[in-house]
Amino acid sequence: MFKKILIANRGEIALRVIRTCREMGIKTVAVYSTADSESLHVRFADEAVCIGPPASKDSYLKISNIIAAAEITNADAIHPGYGFLSENSRFSKICKEHGIKFIGASCEMIEKMGDKATAKSTMKAAGVPTIPGSEGLLSSFEDAEKTAKKIGYPVMLKATAGGGGKGMRAVWKPEELHKAWEGARQESAASFGNDGMYMEKLIEEPRHIEIQIVGDSRGKACHLSERDCSIQRRHQKLTEETPSPFMTDKLRQKMGAAAVKAAESIKYEGAGTIEFLVDKHRNFYFMEMNTRIQVEHPITEQVIDYDLIREQILVAAGVPISGKNYLPKLHAIECRINAEDPYNDFRPSPGRINTLHAPGGHGVRLDTHVYSGYVIPPNYDSMIAKLITTAQSREEAIAKMKRALDEFVIEGVKTTIPFHRQLMDHPDYVAGNYTTKFMESFKMQPLVEE
Repeated sequence: MFKKILIANRGEIALRVIRTCREMGIKTVAVYSTADSESLHVRFADEAVCIGPPASKDSYLKISNIIAAAEITNADAIHPGYGFLSENSRFSKICKEHGIKFIGASCEMIEKMGDKATAKSTMKAAGVPTIPGSEGLLSSFEDAEKTAKKIGYPVMLKATAGGGGKGMRAVWKPEELHKAWEGARQESAASFGNDGMYMEKLIEEPRHIEIQIVGDSRGKACHLSERDCSIQRRHQKLTEETPSPFMTDKLRQKMGAAAVKAAESIKYEGAGTIEFLVDKHRNFYFMEMNTRIQVEHPITEQVIDYDLIREQILVAAGVPISGKNYLPKLHAIECRINAEDPYNDFRPSPGRINTLHAPGGHGVRLDTHVYSGYVIPPNYDSMIAKLITTAQSREEAIAKMKRALDEFVIEGVKTTIPFHRQLMDHPDYVAGNYTTKFMESFKMQPLVEE
């Protein structure tokens, strides 16, 4: 087992990893930028190393600084969390070259599954259902025109190196294609340094449902059931739940089997998710694979009583998995609390938290790195907390979430707490009747002065 793990991340996920390491008797090293010197992950780690100024490119994305921090502290493993370098094949390779275990996918695996066009062809070869679309990357606009005509409109243009909704364009008719093609390529080149594009049939009224999988070094994989991530804004998830209110036992069995097949076909090692789009007829199609821990992993942990970070560490240390698939015993919902103003188009709201009162009680979990007096820096993602409620049924989990949100007080900055509170009362959400298009028609109700 590892003696010391460096966490190459910040905030909530860094603190999450530190907690499990401490329970396992493993020493931890936090890395931080100068903007994060007061963050809780710095305070609770056994050691902490400053790796640069606030800009991510000069700190959390600077591989040389992170490797140097691991070497001077004698860390024998690095946990990358999510975001930043978690799916960077070069970082995984450099860790290996320096004799440091990367707690995540290998360089080859990240390259194979990180490139969406390659991932799709890999899954197709493994017999996993994929969305009709281009065979690999589109070579030109003329190629895009031919492909769109062949699979039929509407279509979705996607950047092969994309993420977070960048480089994606929905095209409903032929005359819109050229503008979408140029816009998506420019955005992708600017964001990822890669303007490669592919095309898929646009699935109407889709649900975004992912299957959590874990694979070990012996090529064995298992699934830990599904999460419904369909409530999204600009392709960014806002809330997630498990089990999905759209799921049937038969569909869960089929999607779980497909996810395990996908993982075992590439001998995947570590925790990851196979992401699917599911249409209104419950046909499901492979969308992409995330070769890392997910933001929303706590809801899976809650419904099957399973520490996914612990399992990541065990698998990385060579411990085989049981091979057993898990089904949800309870219902859990996660609300991502962002420092954003939902009354002002979700504009970021960094600054000092003057007051914080955390919710509690049975079935309430709060994963956060912030506290009263903490200053939220403007340099990073705006998520400051994840509020998770767990109960015997979906109705109880919603009722618990409403109560927890009412208790949750953050003053000094704007947050998405009011949005989530209104969402929990929305008739379509309460009925489980939502798709990835839900936010297009959602309107915040005005604040009522008491």
